[in-house]
Amino acid sequence: MILEIHAKTILNHVRQPDTYFGLKYNLNLYRGCQHQCIYCDSRSECYQIENFADIHVKINAVDLLADTLPRKRVRGVIGFGSMNDPYMPIERKYQLCRRALEVIAENRFPVHIITKSDLVLRDLDLLTRINAETYAAVSFTITAADDDLSRIIEPGAPPSSARFEAMKSLTDAGTHSGVTMMPILPFIGDTPENITRLVELAHRNGASYILPWFGMSLRVGSRDYYYAKLDQLFPGIKQKYIQRYGFQYICNSPHISQLEEVFHELCQRYSIATRMPVFTPEKITEQSHQMRLL
Repeated sequence: MILEIHAKTILNHVRQPDTYFGLKYNLNLYRGCQHQCIYCDSRSECYQIENFADIHVKINAVDLLADTLPRKRVRGVIGFGSMNDPYMPIERKYQLCRRALEVIAENRFPVHIITKSDLVLRDLDLLTRINAETYAAVSFTITAADDDLSRIIEPGAPPSSARFEAMKSLTDAGTHSGVTMMPILPFIGDTPENITRLVELAHRNGASYILPWFGMSLRVGSRDYYYAKLDQLFPGIKQKYIQRYGFQYICNSPHISQLEEVFHELCQRYSIATRMPVFTPEKITEQSHQMRLL
């Protein structure tokens, strides 16, 4: 179900420091997600989303952003994709991301986008413009090197190969791009072979960084959905989770030490960073506001 709603606010402050992505603000233009990844933490009860398959479109989001952003006194990175994928299929119709990027470019703010979709290439012109003036980075979440596996665990998203191809186009255009290699699902994707192929494909397609997590999170709500999907798609695996993790929130791979060793050796070989380049927040002076109006 797709519902159009009016948001009261649109730009949220990120608790500092954000050591992963260097975000100052978060921007969620939609609620719910069409990609329907089986492991998504946004299904957790704490987020109070009754049906994560229902998509709520914040149709006034760009107007709110256009009103809010010029009044900000600190220029910092605006993050897209914390609660859903900003480039899910519905974005083709509503174009909230593109319109938001136009506002961000006009106000010279930096951006970081997390996505599983090659649709982001539609906005390459805006990302290139933003990166030339401040900073733009696109991180592709890729958890499985094999397309068949990615289609099973991320059924509504483009396959991993399409994401790697999109990454190459972005890096060729000079935009910062890399991989959020997370989550790596225990007993499913936590093999040296999968990690090796992911790093090699990232290198081949121009990734400047890879941010890994050799495990996943499970909370009330997301755990129930994930376990039901395990029974359907990977019979017998759920019992391994129950035996090893019980009701833990953080579920690291039982092979985490081996995977970390393989990962860091490959990143060193290919000169791939394991941290993102960061944009340091800066105060916006009255003079800089006036210059943008000229």
